[in-house]
Amino acid sequence: MLTEILIENDTLNKNLISEALKDKFRAKAFDITPENVEETINKRWDLLKSIYPAFKELCQTNLQMSKVAVLPTLWDLWLPLAMQIASRHQQIQRPFIQGILGGQGTGKTTTCKIINLILSHLEYRTLSLSIDDLYKTYQARLILQQQDPRLIWRGPPGTHDVDLGLNVLDNILQRQTTINVPRFDKSLHSGNGDRTLPETVENIDIVLFEGWFVGVKPIDSAVFNTPPLPIITEADKVFARDMNHLLHDYLPLWQRLDSLIVLNPTDYRLSLEWRKQAEHQMKASGKTGMTDLQIEEFVNYFWKALHPELFIKPLIKSPSVDLIIEINPNHSFGKVYKPS
Repeated sequence: MLTEILIENDTLNKNLISEALKDKFRAKAFDITPENVEETINKRWDLLKSIYPAFKELCQTNLQMSKVAVLPTLWDLWLPLAMQIASRHQQIQRPFIQGILGGQGTGKTTTCKIINLILSHLEYRTLSLSIDDLYKTYQARLILQQQDPRLIWRGPPGTHDVDLGLNVLDNILQRQTTINVPRFDKSLHSGNGDRTLPETVENIDIVLFEGWFVGVKPIDSAVFNTPPLPIITEADKVFARDMNHLLHDYLPLWQRLDSLIVLNPTDYRLSLEWRKQAEHQMKASGKTGMTDLQIEEFVNYFWKALHPELFIKPLIKSPSVDLIIEINPNHSFGKVYKPS
């Protein structure tokens, strides 16, 4: 196991080389073979030493994570993942768009922050873009809600400006020097959120494009004849079919992805428990938050829109996914593998 001692001693523990091949699924996921393992681990070791001070500061000031708890994850997941993204960017010789799909509590934001940090040390200009940044304006969503009262919360298909996202990604792919990236402030309009000032970026090499249904594709509508809970009523089934149909509008966005990673909970229902934990912590700190019943209604709403059992399960078995990272109940990362 990687420990603080390894950081302080400036020597490469040869056990790390043998350990890298023990987990065959993880080794295959990160293209590690007996032939390249020593070179790969040496490169990872050098990168670890160079980024560790900044990583340590990020944990203390931003992520509020224990450095002891995250060191194995840094070594086994975040470093090889960043190195793999950098390698694929070099191979295609143009801006690289990495999709990251994950629901509530799967660690999308943390993963993007740390991958961004590592890639910056490799001298790549990296942009983190959330599908939330593509929400329609507050006024546009008010009009949308009048047209379809079922859209009581932002988030489902139809509440985003897909053309805006295409414009941003295409400008990056066309190597435009300066690009205005949309940003969304969820706190505006009493929590309904709205666009805020765009961020100006230059010469982007790699985009980390994350969201709760990034890369999700429409499925056969016949599955909604006998859907899983909480899709119960005929109205629920109609809503699910309509959301499924609206996914067609997002396919041009997914076509811009060069790779798709799925952060996949061992049980999709964990997202409900994680949301409750987050709300309880927020209320304990003195802030306002939802009751458990309100949280259940909120999470059920999104499961009715795009149910994980119907949309994620088939996706992780498809060739459109490059890497699957399992998320354990305690938010830690489990198995890492390529779809079979």
